[in-house]
Amino acid sequence: MAKGAKKQKSEDPRKVVANNKKARHDYVIEDVFEAGIVLWGTEVKALREGRASLVDGYVHLDRGEAWLEAVHIPEYFQGTWNNHSPRRKRKLLLHKDEILRLEARSHEKGHTVIPLRLYFLDGRAKVEIALARGKKEYDKRQTLREQQDNREALRAMRHHEKLS
Repeated sequence: MAKGAKKQKSEDPRKVVANNKKARHDYVIEDVFEAGIVLWGTEVKALREGRASLVDGYVHLDRGEAWLEAVHIPEYFQGTWNNHSPRRKRKLLLHKDEILRLEARSHEKGHTVIPLRLYFLDGRAKVEIALARGKKEYDKRQTLREQQDNREALRAMRHHEKLS
């Protein structure tokens, strides 16, 4: 690096609110999309506090529209009588060709559309959704075994480097 040159920060501009960690364990992710999400005011305030759960969430495609269902955004504790219901359907904002592609692929056997994470990007709420194929039980065990083998290999390499 040249004298006087500054390191550039490689920070992600996304403020992640919720991750669906179980999704990568239960599904093989085939394609990922970023979608806007239509929210009410109290939902946005609850998300800014970092409160949401994507665990049981899924995307329902109906008549050219995408809907996020079963995602839990708890009520805003300072909200009044116009507070939102925690598990209501929320419309996703995607391009028409993306919706058609998702709809065609999701009708194939074993495919579904699931949310991976919920975040803010430039002040707007976004959800990362994925076209996914469900894993069988033996696939899950094999994935866990591979992760454990990789960890053990890294541990052995670190131990070997310390001895050298």
